[in-house]
Amino acid sequence: MTITFPDGKNHSYPVGISSGEIAKQISPALFKKSVAAKFNEKLLDLNVQLKHDGALEILTLDSDEGMQVLWHSTAHIMAHAVKKIFPEAQFGVGPAIENGFYYDIDIDTKLNQESLALIEKEMQAIIKGNTSFVRKEMTKEAAVQFFEANKDQYKLELIDGLEDEPSIYHEGDFTDLCRGPHIPSSSMIKAFKLLSIAGAYWRGDENNKMLQRIYGISFPKKNMLEEYLFYLEEAKKRDHRKLGKELDLFSFHPEGPGFVFWHPKGMKLYRTIENYLINKLDSYGYGEVKTPIILNDALWKKSGHWDNYKENMYFVDIDESNYAIKPMNCPGACLIYNSSMHSYRDLPLRLAEFGNVHRHERSGVLNGLFRVRQFTQDDAHIYCTPEQIQEEVIACIRFIEEVYKDFQFTEYHIELSTRPEKSIGSDEIWEKAENDLEAALKNSDIDFKLNPGDGAFYGPKIDFHVRDSLKRSWQLGTIQLDFSMPEKFDLEYIGSDGERHRPVMIHRAIFGSVERFIAQLIEHHGGRLPLWLSPIQAIVLPLSDEQMNYSEELYQKLKASGLNVEIDSRSEKIGYKIREAELRKIPYMLISGRKEVEANQISVRTNSDGDLGQMNLSQLLEKMKSEIQQKA
Repeated sequence: MTITFPDGKNHSYPVGISSGEIAKQISPALFKKSVAAKFNEKLLDLNVQLKHDGALEILTLDSDEGMQVLWHSTAHIMAHAVKKIFPEAQFGVGPAIENGFYYDIDIDTKLNQESLALIEKEMQAIIKGNTSFVRKEMTKEAAVQFFEANKDQYKLELIDGLEDEPSIYHEGDFTDLCRGPHIPSSSMIKAFKLLSIAGAYWRGDENNKMLQRIYGISFPKKNMLEEYLFYLEEAKKRDHRKLGKELDLFSFHPEGPGFVFWHPKGMKLYRTIENYLINKLDSYGYGEVKTPIILNDALWKKSGHWDNYKENMYFVDIDESNYAIKPMNCPGACLIYNSSMHSYRDLPLRLAEFGNVHRHERSGVLNGLFRVRQFTQDDAHIYCTPEQIQEEVIACIRFIEEVYKDFQFTEYHIELSTRPEKSIGSDEIWEKAENDLEAALKNSDIDFKLNPGDGAFYGPKIDFHVRDSLKRSWQLGTIQLDFSMPEKFDLEYIGSDGERHRPVMIHRAIFGSVERFIAQLIEHHGGRLPLWLSPIQAIVLPLSDEQMNYSEELYQKLKASGLNVEIDSRSEKIGYKIREAELRKIPYMLISGRKEVEANQISVRTNSDGDLGQMNLSQLLEKMKSEIQQKA
């Protein structure tokens, strides 16, 4: 049989050889660090025999997918340890997640930090025993009998929902339902830590029993765990919920769970971000629009939201008719497009909207600004001909990159997701759309990861995943092609041939959600926002009451120049005022004492560089305005 490797090279192997044996033939060093394989896009254990031609990728712990396998296996080892300590425990699901793993456990004992220490000790013993993961495929009937004997109701429920025949993994004297794959041996786990305990409803349904969820992380090297724990502690210090309160930016209240209450300083930051993007729209050829928040049920039935998104929507009755508060902006943009006839000469038509949307999120998933029930999307909807797709996507990429650079998000990766099994639209338009997206990325000299079959049913998409200063990845920008909305809303344009044609719709978001983006900004910068974003850019600190007139005059001049400035006129020691200003993360502290008044200058101190010495007002304004202009 012929095996194709990621570099495009082909090699012949006997039928029945395993990916592990292939890895060993390529290089003993590769085999030693291999954890699993991907054969024709399907993940497999290294010892699974290959029976036909296909594309093979050996996964190691140097890859994200390899680490996912390690984390999943560690979750099983944790469950094994829990079962040894608490034999009555039953288990829900235990997947790998973006960073680490968790397992949901049904147990009468209330777990705490002491419990985690006991579980970790048992895990160490299992790992030290060089335990192997052994896969066994079963019929549904056999699996049901096995887990009925173990009185594991959650696994029985999972089996009932499986379309394919189930598989189990033996790990010493512990057995779990799992599709795999797993690492060859527990010895590959060199360092791990159980991080926290949380409550989780079975299958995320508040009507089901609350289980105990243990989160953990593992690594192939001890220093990797140490580095991760350092960043985890740093993340706690940078938590936007904590800093948002300390910096007086926003608050949440029980009278409106999941709804943000923006304070004056928070609104300054919010408006700065919003106005920044609005000012860029014109140069990229967008027209700004505003669509209603409440629209009747006929619109949502036409768009498909009524059938597919109803549980996440809010509804109101007006004049004995059903209305919904919009969860998305796109249907409103389609109504604007349809308000007049369009020629091919009118396209592309680019409509941008800062749209206020509402989504009914369960209370258990609400999380500061990251997950709220009301938020603003920086949406744009571009209507174009199929021939214009590539050019429009290139412009969107350029726009997004420019914005991320200004906000000091310089590390990101891009993923291209292509046609899934179930989709709408012709083969021709899908092929052209995917080729255009790929060409747009290549022409922009951008590396990207291909996710075959991971696109939406209505079109392929490009996602931007930004890495912050704590090395966390956030999905922000999206460029999504849509063949469905134009069909549902019967959108048309008159082509050069005089005939009616269907436009392609491109959804483009840069922030995704302004609220979520602000949370990421706060955590990325640790609350020390760049000068151009700071709600308070400078504070005037008089040394004593004798300098109040001079300080007040300085304050008024700075304010008149357009800066966000405050004055601290309290009769406190200057050291106390400086420390407080530093805690408030104000970029510039402007100190006026007797020497400064006599010299008609200001002593300048910054939160980042400390004491900068004395400057006159014009020097200070030039420095600050240059910093703002450069978005440094």
